[in-house]
Amino acid sequence: MTIKRLILSILTVVAISFIGFSLFSSVTQPQIQSRLELYQTNLLLHAAEWQPEDLDSKNFTLASEALIGNDSYEAGLIQYKNARQSAQQQLEKQTLEVENLGEVQQLDRNISQLISLINEFDINIGILQAQKNQIDEARQSWENLTESEIENLSLGETAKVLSEIWNNPAKILPDAEALIQKNLDGWFRYRALKQLYKLQERQEVLAQLEIQEQEIAQQAVLKLAIVAGLPGMGLVFGVGLLIFLGVQWLISGKESLLLKNANLPWEVTWDGETILQVFVVGFFLVGQILIPLGLEIFKGFTNWQPAMMGVRVQAGYILGSYILFSLGGLLVLYFSLKSFFPLPKGWFKFDLRDGWFFWGLGGYFVALPMVILISLINQQLWQGQGGSNPILPIALKGQDGLALAMFYVTASIAAPVFEEIMFRGFLLPSLTKYMSVWGAIVASGFLFAIAHLNISEVLPLAVLGMILGVVYTRSRNLLSSMLLHSLWNSGTLLSLYILGSGAS
Repeated sequence: MTIKRLILSILTVVAISFIGFSLFSSVTQPQIQSRLELYQTNLLLHAAEWQPEDLDSKNFTLASEALIGNDSYEAGLIQYKNARQSAQQQLEKQTLEVENLGEVQQLDRNISQLISLINEFDINIGILQAQKNQIDEARQSWENLTESEIENLSLGETAKVLSEIWNNPAKILPDAEALIQKNLDGWFRYRALKQLYKLQERQEVLAQLEIQEQEIAQQAVLKLAIVAGLPGMGLVFGVGLLIFLGVQWLISGKESLLLKNANLPWEVTWDGETILQVFVVGFFLVGQILIPLGLEIFKGFTNWQPAMMGVRVQAGYILGSYILFSLGGLLVLYFSLKSFFPLPKGWFKFDLRDGWFFWGLGGYFVALPMVILISLINQQLWQGQGGSNPILPIALKGQDGLALAMFYVTASIAAPVFEEIMFRGFLLPSLTKYMSVWGAIVASGFLFAIAHLNISEVLPLAVLGMILGVVYTRSRNLLSSMLLHSLWNSGTLLSLYILGSGAS
């Protein structure tokens, strides 16, 4: 065995161990999806307050029920209770781990965050219960905070304020308005302030608050229509396209679009060692060790901490890091294949004249119902845990235009270009030397999902990766899979922006 092969073998074992550890570590991390559901619930509660004066009441009622539902408060209460139950289960699990393992700093931080999250849920659940005139239940929810160790902290004081203003007879505690403004957001702040202003008989302030809420509610209806309506239409179109493709396959057989190029492998002039070299060195060593280590050294010398700075700095740091990672990976790919130049026909094809646009757009609509279905099943399996892309929570909270533009460049331009070159342009065709085209599509799809290092995302991303693989093998044009990938990430970012903008 040569020294090169020995080093590559060692790096491969290290890479597999690193990936396994990362996937295992992600088990206890929250999914972004669970947070998105609560953000959408908050948007729904705002939308339920909209009372337009210039629309026919019957038509408005029908449209409102279709978009918002019959009882948004009950829907919100159920959603928050489910989220609280999930957080409580996770808290009990991690508390048990601390008891078994002793004091573990990361677990202690997770437990502290979960306790804070549960307390916030109790505050919001109580307001929803009070809105449904379940006053005794609401006071009990707030007492969960006032009787805990955070009784003297700000959130505990806010719980006392809420309990008293919904009491009979009601009582207004000192700093009630300041505590509500500080510790409540969005619709929950509106409902609490409305109750407080009624008790204080501040009619002018109350009227102004209701005018502001009507403006927010109207915007919330529009945002809900975009977040739920556009994907809903895409979902219907995607199901129709799947039915069309299925019928065409039954009629046309091997001549159908589904089977186009299905048994046509690429000519591969390198072996598995080159494949390992590209991904172990380019994707793992460079992307997961050298670049992160270099950035940490740079931050140590300069005492620069992007995570402690504004969202623009974080977005710029993420974009810069990803560009470095991509350039490193592409350089390894280039030097690994340089000795095989010129490459056989059909490799890394970019052709603007081909039908790549329709393949990419059609693939996006087909991906919608399939990935959504798998995601729904996946949520039941992981119950809000399993980790998420670290960009998503930052993008969800950051409403700055420049920051969002940088997030867009990272997720919708840089990521599709780099990942499609690596996984569809190189990996999938290379695997056809050792397996069928269909086998290469499945294998590259799962490796694409695993590379994201979040265990709860493996199934949905594997399905997306397989659809990207089908689109690429059928079109034989990387522009098609890049378009699909970009559309998918752009849709995710648009949803994050809209939901994040309606959260406060």
